[in-house]
Amino acid sequence: MATDRKILGLISTIAVLGAMSSSADIARTADGKPDFSGYYDTATQTPLQRPGVFGDKAFVTPEEAERVVGEQLAGIVPDLDNDPNREAPPVGGDGSGGAAGNVGGYNTFWIDAGESGLTVDGMVRTSIITNPTNGRMPQFTPAGMQQRMAAFAGFGRKNEGVAWWVHEGDGSGPYDDPELRPLFERCLMSFTSTAPILPGLYNNHKRIVQTPDHVMIMNEMVHDARVVRMNGTHAPEGVYKWMGDSIGRWEGDTLVVETTNFHPNNQRTITGGAPSLYLTERFSPQENGDLMYSFTVDDPTTWTAAWSGEYRWPKTAEPLYEYACHEGNYSFGNILRGARRLEADALAGGGEE
Repeated sequence: MATDRKILGLISTIAVLGAMSSSADIARTADGKPDFSGYYDTATQTPLQRPGVFGDKAFVTPEEAERVVGEQLAGIVPDLDNDPNREAPPVGGDGSGGAAGNVGGYNTFWIDAGESGLTVDGMVRTSIITNPTNGRMPQFTPAGMQQRMAAFAGFGRKNEGVAWWVHEGDGSGPYDDPELRPLFERCLMSFTSTAPILPGLYNNHKRIVQTPDHVMIMNEMVHDARVVRMNGTHAPEGVYKWMGDSIGRWEGDTLVVETTNFHPNNQRTITGGAPSLYLTERFSPQENGDLMYSFTVDDPTTWTAAWSGEYRWPKTAEPLYEYACHEGNYSFGNILRGARRLEADALAGGGEE
């Protein structure tokens, strides 16, 4: 069963951290640098932040991990309704939440968060974050908290089929302008295209294409690509990019990437998008072709301290598939048209709460 595979995968020792390779075992390019070109599946059952149930434990026994993960999986197994002949959702929605807006979205058949976790000497790591030692992000600064509140205002509000914004506040709403919609919804970025690079619920494949002057990291999700310029200089202050301006260099066999100039409107991502963010990433080769990926996030305007993490990128022969999401697709136009209809109903008195 898939559930059994996920539990067994979590407590496996496939992703053994710290097993650095010898120089002779590393595939190399013509200029002698480690060759990272290829495909990687970055899905992992290990969460970014340590769940509260583990307390201060950075590692737990396989038995403890199996119990906790088993309980989590038990909650999503009943959602596996994959009957292709099932009826359409009822009028007004089926009660589900999330981006689908109560009309039925992806069920767990489509979720692929990995079947393995991070283990060290047979013990299971409880979080990707390694610093702070509690395995969780530091506290937000007052400015960082205000930014998050603004970015996620109204996020997750249940769709009740009414233009609630007409009778609340100043009457402006989240559908007044296409550029008010989240970057994910507009197909500009995705939740697995963040910097640092973090795993998500699905579409965790990456492709690296490497030349002496550039390293390109392609995400399967929304086909986002980060282009790392080797041994260059950062763009001037005020020149922003969605995933920042990345400059790489080699420290021995480790690729070090430093990224600045994040776009200030890069909201609803783990980084928050503050231009003051300074990200350092390290890609270290392993003897079996995997990569060890580690990162440090330093943004004093958003967090009260820097934070770091690491996890393994297993190499795979599975290629990336096209992700059919593009800015300005027909569904996006219908979102705005639907909002205009709801506003008309509310102004006529039919949609007032």
